Amino acid sequence: MPLSPLDIHNKEFTRAFRGYAEDEVNEFLDQIIKDYELILREKKELEDKIKQLTEQMEHYNTLEDTLQKSIVVAQEAAEEVRRNAQQEAKLIIKEAEKNADRIVNEALAKARKITIEIDALKKQSKVFRNRFKMLVEAQLDLLNTDDWNHLLEYEVGLTEIQEQFEQSDEEDYVSSEEQEKMQ
Repeated sequence: MPLSPLDIHNKEFTRAFRGYAEDEVNEFLDQIIKDYELILREKKELEDKIKQLTEQMEHYNTLEDTLQKSIVVAQEAAEEVRRNAQQEAKLIIKEAEKNADRIVNEALAKARKITIEIDALKKQSKVFRNRFKMLVEAQLDLLNTDDWNHLLEYEVGLTEIQEQFEQSDEEDYVSSEEQEKMQ
């Protein structure tokens, strides 16, 4: 166990013949006590400072560990976000490709349908054109016949028309009476 200033102060030396001068020894011991007390105080202050610095260092080490763990967690989170973003991008691309394929297929189907409709309309227009041509040709043939000349030569008098009209009225009247009787 190290000496304390009190131990030095209380130390009694035995007296011997032709020993040291007691006042000088006591004065030297007082100086040693003061210096030793000073050294012990400095030692205590340094120990306190070491303790404080050790505590700060432990605190900083804890902070460093926490920061390192936080960095690792942040890196993992960033990696997870990156992976999720890549997966989402792949899904978006797949969906876009699927939609593009669907749009292209729909466009092709519409194009095929329109092509079929155009072909059908072409056929219908050919049929219509041929029928119309045949109708016009038939009408031209009808116009070119001699029957028209014969009609122009035919003369009917007004009295003949009135007689035919009256006769048809009488026939209509008789047939309506007969129908009433039958009912």
